[in-house]
Amino acid sequence: MSLLNSARTAGRTDGAGRGGFVMALRAEWTKLRTAGGAGWLCLLAVALTVGVGCGTARAVRCPDAGCGQDAVRLAMTGVTVGQAVVAVLAVLVVSGEYGTGMIRTTLTAVPNRLAVLGAKATVVTTVVLASGTVAVLASLLAARHILPGNGFTEAHGYAPLSLADGPTLRAAVGSVLYLGLIAGLGLGVATAVREAGTAIGIVLGLLYLFPVVGQVVNDPEWQDQLQRIAPMTAGLAVQATVDLPGMPIGPWEGLGVLAAWTTAALLVGGLLLRRRDA
Repeated sequence: MSLLNSARTAGRTDGAGRGGFVMALRAEWTKLRTAGGAGWLCLLAVALTVGVGCGTARAVRCPDAGCGQDAVRLAMTGVTVGQAVVAVLAVLVVSGEYGTGMIRTTLTAVPNRLAVLGAKATVVTTVVLASGTVAVLASLLAARHILPGNGFTEAHGYAPLSLADGPTLRAAVGSVLYLGLIAGLGLGVATAVREAGTAIGIVLGLLYLFPVVGQVVNDPEWQDQLQRIAPMTAGLAVQATVDLPGMPIGPWEGLGVLAAWTTAALLVGGLLLRRRDA
């Protein structure tokens, strides 16, 4: 009842105003905090990200002649797996309300539907950014201890991983932002299609299908083009710290491509949310 009362208060303070948005934020935070699965999904995302990163760091060897590997990117390989859980979390935040019918109560209490979507996006993204920060820092710390034992030493041209190094810091911050954008993408798609299974399928398809198609295509020019427009391959370019001139797209430019996908998804979701009945 406290959640419903807070949502009603948000509606009385005018959903279009600052006060209404703040109350909507509080209501969305209460929903997410009290949802049984949300916390476990965040923990799973962190565990998968760190676990896969550690497994990759242990599996890769750098021989005496050098290996040319990007140690920072190896450390954060787990982001490619953890992002799936982040996408599922974001989708369920929206589709769960449609499944239970709670969305009608939410939209009745807060008539400004864009304020509701904005509050959901803010809360989910903030939680994902916090979880992503823990996951990325833990991955880098673990790789800092694992990789030297596999030949990634200063003698082979690899300094210990440190956030004091500019490219490493950029890769770490960019990876956290990447996960936040994935959450926004999932939220936008779920708002547009409403149904959880369909939304999850669309988001995961956008993330993982492009790289598969890129492997099938034989034309190098088309491969580069796919990597420039694909949300995952372009977005994860932000992790790269070596051979940047040889990449199809630069680190921040690649993250910008993912931001464009996320913005488009949220815009379409917001437009349909305003036009359709709950």
